[in-house]
Amino acid sequence: MSTTTLVIVESPTKVPTIKGFLGKGYKVVSSKGHVRDLPKSKLGIDVEHDFEPKYINIRGKGELINALKKEAKNASKVLLATDPDREGEAISWHLAAVLGLDSEKAQRITFNELTKNTVRDAIKHPRDLDMNLVNSQQTRRILDRLVGYKISPFLWKKIKSGLSAGRVQSVATRMIVEREEEIEAFVSEEYWTISARLFKESGESFVAKFHGTPEKKLSIADGEQAEKLLAELKEASFAVGGIKKAVKRRKPLPPFTTSTLQQEANRRLGFQSQRTMMVAQELYEGVSLGERTAHGLITYMRTDSLRISEEAQAAASALIRDKFGPEYCPKTPNVYKTKAGAQDAHEAIRPSDPSLTPDSVKGKLSNDQFKLYKLIWERFMASQMKNAELDTVSVDIAAGKYLFRASGYTVKFPGFMVLYDTVRDNEDEDDKPLELPPLTVDEPLTAQEITPAQHFTQPPARFTEGSLVKMMEEKGVGRPSTFTSTITTIIARGYVRRNGKVLEPTELGRLTTKLMKDSFPEIVDYGFTAKMEDDLDKIENGQAEYLSVLRNFYTDFEKELKDADEKLEKVEYVKPVEVTDIICDKCGANMVVREGRYGKFAACPNFPKCRNTRRLSDDGDEGAEEVLADEKCPVCGADMILKKGAYGSFYACRNYPDCKTTKPYYKDTGVACPQCGKRILVKQSRSRKTFYSCEDYPNCKFSVWDVPQQMKCPKCGGLVLKKKNKEYYYCYDENCGWSETK
Repeated sequence: MSTTTLVIVESPTKVPTIKGFLGKGYKVVSSKGHVRDLPKSKLGIDVEHDFEPKYINIRGKGELINALKKEAKNASKVLLATDPDREGEAISWHLAAVLGLDSEKAQRITFNELTKNTVRDAIKHPRDLDMNLVNSQQTRRILDRLVGYKISPFLWKKIKSGLSAGRVQSVATRMIVEREEEIEAFVSEEYWTISARLFKESGESFVAKFHGTPEKKLSIADGEQAEKLLAELKEASFAVGGIKKAVKRRKPLPPFTTSTLQQEANRRLGFQSQRTMMVAQELYEGVSLGERTAHGLITYMRTDSLRISEEAQAAASALIRDKFGPEYCPKTPNVYKTKAGAQDAHEAIRPSDPSLTPDSVKGKLSNDQFKLYKLIWERFMASQMKNAELDTVSVDIAAGKYLFRASGYTVKFPGFMVLYDTVRDNEDEDDKPLELPPLTVDEPLTAQEITPAQHFTQPPARFTEGSLVKMMEEKGVGRPSTFTSTITTIIARGYVRRNGKVLEPTELGRLTTKLMKDSFPEIVDYGFTAKMEDDLDKIENGQAEYLSVLRNFYTDFEKELKDADEKLEKVEYVKPVEVTDIICDKCGANMVVREGRYGKFAACPNFPKCRNTRRLSDDGDEGAEEVLADEKCPVCGADMILKKGAYGSFYACRNYPDCKTTKPYYKDTGVACPQCGKRILVKQSRSRKTFYSCEDYPNCKFSVWDVPQQMKCPKCGGLVLKKKNKEYYYCYDENCGWSETK
């Protein structure tokens, strides 16, 4: 009998990393995510028989499942090593069912980080499947299926076909719609400020702002009031009235959770949440650092906990002492309290090995990986450092019967701010670093510039992806693992659109939200949605029974469905025409946005008389098009722009098809050429077979038929190629000889 232990993970990219840690006696394979799910063509839930789900094997995974069955049969033991969360637990449960594994042969292992010690320790401590976690995930899946498959046909009948509703996505859309309604209803109010540049006798100067009188703060409502005050102030004598000094301590922010990472990456790096989580997944699953095996650089990235292990705290403390000095280390490690209601299943997001500084791994990471790793590393290290100390000063300046005020601070001890300067990012106008000249009480001052300024109150800002994630977390809508998919879905469904960095509701989103609020108020109620998340947590913790949660939900839901179907009339929905500011260069009309089989494009509204079109960007930005840099049409001199055709993308003259000039478009693989370091592009031969070559070809002769991979060779760190249509990977360097079948 075989003595091999089979380890099944979710992601194929984890396989070489874990295989390198375990060595002989273990075989590591991937399930490539879920192997079973509810059918797409029907509800798949027997409501009459206690919501029994009807799972089926996912289409296209038959060959993989058969291969896994064969491997499991030949193994002496099977370890289910899917991700350490509800979803991962459910995938392990489905795998055990599909592969016919009992608890004697198959057990569950989890690890919060992909490092050798953590993985080997997990191997030593297997456990049975946690059915509370499985049932919590099943309940979420069943709830989402009931809401989606019961309400969506209702929307098709009342508005238009193709719409969908979701337990979380409908609430997220409501947030964006209601924020837009707030903005539209906002009435701006005028107000004024007055500032004065004050000079000492020595010539040193500083700026102070009008405060009011010594008794109270005064608001300046309009220009007339500002002019009256200005006239009085020009006649007033200025002198230092009082000085207050203090030392203010600024605490470091805690390490990242999933939601705070998405918010900060959006704000600092401009990453959309989907991009953030994709890069974080890569950092977690393992990056080749030129060693024999890949190395997981961060801990598990789906977490709502602020907990840090003692081992990680000790490693951070040692590094801080060595890099910055003992004065930057607190006497006892900083501990952050996880908010009430958090699952606290994993640690906060942190570097798996703090000694791997961003600069030390920069050459091994892609640009996005480096930016995100640097952000995570700096935030974690700063969280373990001493408070910053600021010398603050507030000066009152008497001006006749009125009062001006100047305040600011200087840094006494930077503490954590040497790494992660939150002051720079979060300061407002009254909280900026400011060094005032030495001042004494009753010291006379001269006002040479007294300047009034008009302002208007501003409406609340539209949501960015980061601020929407923050609001969803505050309201308890969804969980860290669902934020990204929720935002992606509401944009893909056409309920919300991106306008630069902000999110705006479409007319369809407004209409659907109104219908949902009128007909299914409970589904889109913030409190109800948050309560459902709490119920899922209780199921996970063994404090609630999943069938009771489903029964309680469905009783009211079924009644709402029946009432809505009887009472609500069909809503006439006509998709509004989006008029752009692009002028048709053939007939002079403003072009409009249309959708075709290749995405959005700008078209002349006078079609079919005028057939002029212009390409738009993938997110529909008006007038955005990709122009081939430094190259004009050799026939008519117009720009060469990217177009899409039946056989793929190509560059063509802006006047195409009147001008027939075209040029091939080559997609970037994102992989560096192993010979010269430039980009590897996807090309096609004359027989339309795909191959890959350096962008500098023929100066650089690199050209291959197999697919270049983002992963690096675990043996030599070089380029890895994958055989087309086969799970066979091998190193491009023949002298290395590394290869692997997954």
